[in-house]
Amino acid sequence: MLKRISAIAVTGGAVAALTIGLSGPSFANSINATWTVSPGGAVSASGSAQVKDASTGTIAKCTSLKLSATLKSGSGLSGTAIGSITSGSFTGCTISTISVSVASNGFPWKLNATSYNATTGVTSGTISGIDLVATTTGCSATLDGTAAGANNGKVKVTYTNSSGVLKLTGGVNLHSWAVSGCFGLVNNGDVQKASGSTTVTPKQTITSP
Repeated sequence: MLKRISAIAVTGGAVAALTIGLSGPSFANSINATWTVSPGGAVSASGSAQVKDASTGTIAKCTSLKLSATLKSGSGLSGTAIGSITSGSFTGCTISTISVSVASNGFPWKLNATSYNATTGVTSGTISGIDLVATTTGCSATLDGTAAGANNGKVKVTYTNSSGVLKLTGGVNLHSWAVSGCFGLVNNGDVQKASGSTTVTPKQTITSP
């Protein structure tokens, strides 16, 4: 039987884009902030990612995560949907030594900017709209937010201007659903913790205000 197991971390978890919530006087106000992106336009991100089941400790990882996205360009931009991930591929995916096939149930995913640290040049935010499917012999599962097929999975990310690196820094609401088989490696409703790192090309400069 085939298995859809949750494996993105994405988030390499590149999948990743730009936004996490930070507080303090050195950070842009996430409610009223406007954003500047340069040069914007079409970008790609490549790296690796993983998710770890918080209940069982099972790690599903992909050694190659490649994402294509489009970023808004200019100033005075809203942080909500400041970018859109339009496609992605996940290869070299495994759980332990078991090869796993991972695919998205659909794009786009939204890139959302929420705060900016002017001292470090780091934007924090989220990637939302994630709905992944993982399959292997004897096991299948989805990685999503509130339910299988809900298309509302969300992960935290950071983007650093100086390096062009987009990191996955955790799940906001990622869980495994529609689990079939899987030998107890993952279970319905298990929290999945995402991590990973990707390099964005061409490098972007994102600031706020």
